[in-house]
Amino acid sequence: MKHHQLLALDAVVATGTFRGAAERLNKSQSAISHTIRQLEDELELKLLSRDTYRPTLTAEGRVFYREAIRVLTEMRELNATAARLRAHEEPELRLAVSATLPLDLLLPVLADLGKSFPATHLRLSTEMMGGPIARLMEGRADVAIATLDGVPLEEVETRPLAVVHIRPVACRALAERLGPGTLPLSVLQAIPQIVVSGTAGPDDSQSRDLLPGARRWTVSDFAAKKQVILSGLGWGGMPDHLIRQEIADGSLRPIAVDGFSPRRSEIFAMRRRESSPGPVANALWKWVSDRNATL
Repeated sequence: MKHHQLLALDAVVATGTFRGAAERLNKSQSAISHTIRQLEDELELKLLSRDTYRPTLTAEGRVFYREAIRVLTEMRELNATAARLRAHEEPELRLAVSATLPLDLLLPVLADLGKSFPATHLRLSTEMMGGPIARLMEGRADVAIATLDGVPLEEVETRPLAVVHIRPVACRALAERLGPGTLPLSVLQAIPQIVVSGTAGPDDSQSRDLLPGARRWTVSDFAAKKQVILSGLGWGGMPDHLIRQEIADGSLRPIAVDGFSPRRSEIFAMRRRESSPGPVANALWKWVSDRNATL
């Protein structure tokens, strides 16, 4: 029994097809099939039923797979430990952070990291929508900080980090024109809802908090969104920490929309399970874990 055989079995089960496993492991479909056959022959067990389009675990396969997952997890942890033991301070730490996160939360730990690891270059990118997780899974970020929307949880470790509230707002003049109380959807459908585009690619767009049947204008980031809303050209949801001053001076006002109450958005730190973090990334992860322990 070999490590690569267990990886192939896990990939078939996780993706549901031999083709999906081949793409995940960057191998040919025939190589994956051969590897699974080899494993079954060595074990003298049929692990996968091939009677349908999608291979499924047999009764024996389900028992074996549970133990295989445990072994693979231990192997990943062992490889990560070995990598940490031989690691030196990494030249660069790449963070992909959701634009909904208050950056003030991270600045103290980033300052400490800068003092403790002066040779490491910090690369911080602020991303929209699915941008942080896309960077993480593509290997362009060491740590992502975002919501768990669309996250392949079997491939990443997560730690809770913050809670952000996002509420619908309009400028003072528009809010006064709309009037007090809860606004029916029909009233707002004629007014553009300002939304932000994602940074994960051309297909990444806002999918939550969308008013059905409404006109929409799309902007690139929250700074542009706030400016458009302040101008009175539309309304939209904004994180509390980005509009605190405008709410205080009255230039922006919360509006109550039928079916669109303020949303509580949970933010998590994430890293890939198979990663081999260096001392700087580990120091950041320890801070996140310690902070979580005190919440």
